[in-house]
Amino acid sequence: MFYKFVKGVICIKIPLLALLFQGIPEQIAVTMLAFSIAQISFNLKKVLTISIIMAFSAYLARLSQITFEIHTILLVIIFILILLIVENVDLSLAFLSSLLSFLALAVFEYVVLSTLMPIFKLTPETVLSNLTIRILVGEPQVILMILVALIIRQIRKRGKIYEFFGKCKS
Repeated sequence: MFYKFVKGVICIKIPLLALLFQGIPEQIAVTMLAFSIAQISFNLKKVLTISIIMAFSAYLARLSQITFEIHTILLVIIFILILLIVENVDLSLAFLSSLLSFLALAVFEYVVLSTLMPIFKLTPETVLSNLTIRILVGEPQVILMILVALIIRQIRKRGKIYEFFGKCKS
């Protein structure tokens, strides 16, 4: 069922409201996760700016009817370039954090849609045609990704605290 859903999304354009209420929050989650993986501190202005750029990039890619696979690869490349230019991250770290963030998005999207669609008896057509349902079904994955980003950030902070105290003792 999920494959049919993804297959149906390939050439469907993003409504402007979905861009604002689903696309931008989704990219905020992707950006926060990538920042956590790359150990970049959260700066609200930078996270929002990058997220808006990425959401509009996805919007434009969809308008041009680039296939789903190519549009995802294009977004990963754009995100890598943003991390390289804006955050001055090492290429391998930019590649890894970008790829892992988009992979996490795909996994969370799969799990959330595969769980919620049968529970609420939603069809792919319903999700794609009803903007409110489309946005509401997409929000749990955003929340989960933000939580994962915050957990990774906390774990990394604790690691630095332990390293600091370990160095002080010797």
